[in-house]
Amino acid sequence: MPRWRHWAIRFHDEGGSASLEFITIGLVMLVPLVYLVLAVASIQAGALATEGAARQAARVYVQAPSESEAAARAGRAIEFALADYGLDVSDAQVRVSCAPNPAACLTRRGTVTVTVLVRAALPLVPNALDLQSAASIPIEARATQQVSRFWGAG
Repeated sequence: MPRWRHWAIRFHDEGGSASLEFITIGLVMLVPLVYLVLAVASIQAGALATEGAARQAARVYVQAPSESEAAARAGRAIEFALADYGLDVSDAQVRVSCAPNPAACLTRRGTVTVTVLVRAALPLVPNALDLQSAASIPIEARATQQVSRFWGAG
């Protein structure tokens, strides 16, 4: 029997190993793909929460009757928006800036800009050794609203 024929018979006898190889390679490729989907979903949820929180906070800020009421309403709007996506409001950083007068936000035709910064944690990262804060993605959103020209006229 020729030598090449002997090799062909040896390789042909490996019946049934293709399914095992398919399952092994499939799992090796499926696990990172599932983690990637979970990570992207977590980041997208953080982005939607941050953008919604900034937009709602700016809207309620410019409609408030006073500065103190505006800050309280904006805080509640941010808390609700972040809670809808399962994010903790204590981890958020909020900054309110006003133009043209930074000292008085609620002036007629002035603009109020609310900036919200949240860190979206990656899934399945343990909280041991503060790994969760190191393995998180910072997400920032900014929204600007104009105070009505009729503000305070009522």
